[in-house]
Amino acid sequence: MDGVFAVVVTVLLVVVLVSQITLWAVIYQVVKQQGRLLLRLDQLAAPPIATGTGSTPLGVGGDDMAARPVSPAGLPVGAVPVPFRLRDLTGRSVDLENLRGHPVLLIHWNPGCGFCDLIAPDLARMQAGLGRTRMVLVSHGTAEANRELANAHGLTCPILLQDGAPPVGLFAALGTPVAYVLDEEGRVARPLAVGAEPVLDVARALVADASTKRTQLPGERPLSESRIERGGIKAGALAPTFTLPDVRGGTVTLERYRGRRVLLVFTDPHCGPCDALAPDLVRLHRDGHGELALVMVGRGEADENRRKAEQFGFDFPVALQQRWEISRAYGIFATPVAFLINERGVVTRDVAQGTDAILALAREGIARTSGKEREHERAVR
Repeated sequence: MDGVFAVVVTVLLVVVLVSQITLWAVIYQVVKQQGRLLLRLDQLAAPPIATGTGSTPLGVGGDDMAARPVSPAGLPVGAVPVPFRLRDLTGRSVDLENLRGHPVLLIHWNPGCGFCDLIAPDLARMQAGLGRTRMVLVSHGTAEANRELANAHGLTCPILLQDGAPPVGLFAALGTPVAYVLDEEGRVARPLAVGAEPVLDVARALVADASTKRTQLPGERPLSESRIERGGIKAGALAPTFTLPDVRGGTVTLERYRGRRVLLVFTDPHCGPCDALAPDLVRLHRDGHGELALVMVGRGEADENRRKAEQFGFDFPVALQQRWEISRAYGIFATPVAFLINERGVVTRDVAQGTDAILALAREGIARTSGKEREHERAVR
């Protein structure tokens, strides 16, 4: 009898256990399904990622759809922007109402943006041909930095400073340069222009609208020929020469390296990939035994670049461009990038972008230099 009772109890325990397992399996599947649903809802609710429009790319991501940037649409034509009030370079207060009565080319600006610096001469040249349209820069940075850029390129249009002021809603979450055209009533007259070339295209169109029969001045380049080189000068081009101050107090002249192969590297003290590349450049320069000259061109404050040089132990020249003048000459503003220049001062390969490409280019330069030395030794023998 006791045996029968034990069997019954065992069977009941097995049934209860199986029921519990089945119940937990069902609960697990429900939770899993609900979790997927919640994740999907989060993805749908997440705001789109705006593209970068400034001097350097946002970075390289994977194939995840959520990480892919989308172009900002901006306010629709006919919309009325939220009013704002900012101070100009003289300290005078200017608000959106003050701009009404004339069409306005309103450009989101930054004196530290390479593409802003690049298009500044063209905008300065076009400002007189805009007719009734007023060009106004809504800018980041200090009054001094904006005044320096304006004076360097001849920009005489109003510059309104956002530095320390609440951000202008019209350009919220947008990079630089981007632009709106507002009509006489302050309404959006054209779709948002995102990036250097589209901003110039809008300015060109406004100039054409103002005067389709405008006489070209002697020596003036047609606006249609003003196109931005943003992918770097190509292999076979003569490398633009320069003389720049070195962060250690000397000067760096590219002409001094004529007769040697040069790896010319562009960096920025606030560039994360540049920091990742730095130890490899130090190692490459040390192990290359002088077979390839390495010259770095940085931008920004001298103290920041000097600290970076000391931090990583750079024992090669670190030149300092004031803004982007050398980057502009080489046709690219991203960092880090590099050009391989041969003994005659000619660029031998298209620009290398990123750590792996730069190191591969450097190894090629060292290998070619070593090969030429071996050929010379055989010829002497």
